[in-house]
Amino acid sequence: MPALVLPTTSVRTSFLEAMDEFVAEGVELSQTAAWIDHNAPGWHDPQTFAAFVEAVRADALEETPRPEWHVPCTTLWWVDGEHYLGRLAIRHRLTDFLLEVGGHIGYDVRPTRRREGHATAMLRAALPWALELGIDPSLVTCDDDNVGSIRVIEAAGGELEDVRGDKRRYWVPTA
Repeated sequence: MPALVLPTTSVRTSFLEAMDEFVAEGVELSQTAAWIDHNAPGWHDPQTFAAFVEAVRADALEETPRPEWHVPCTTLWWVDGEHYLGRLAIRHRLTDFLLEVGGHIGYDVRPTRRREGHATAMLRAALPWALELGIDPSLVTCDDDNVGSIRVIEAAGGELEDVRGDKRRYWVPTA
């Protein structure tokens, strides 16, 4: 049974396979592909990957150094045993940019495991985490033409506030 967990080295092999899927999808279709370009050097080395995992986990701490436009962020991985299925990020507070575009919660599912209900389950499982961080309700955004994400957000109780440019903005209760 899949579960949200803090990033772990136990899924490294599957994680690397998933990242290859995102890269194959291309930056035009996947924001994750651009994220990989920035973070990937050395991931095939277990020690480098372990350091990456620790850095991602540390990003949730207020005292962790970060660029001034970044906020503390709890990253969770959706895993089933040793199989990495996706990731979800809970941003602890909103900047002006996140209020317009990014929201509190962002998620992605590896390309070969999409359309299996993982995104819906991930978002629902993340709501108690967000509530524990003092977030209620949570802003979740998606592209206006992303029918899959619209369904995921609405299935989690998201109420559409508006559409700004090409972004739909939903408020999702966490309590």
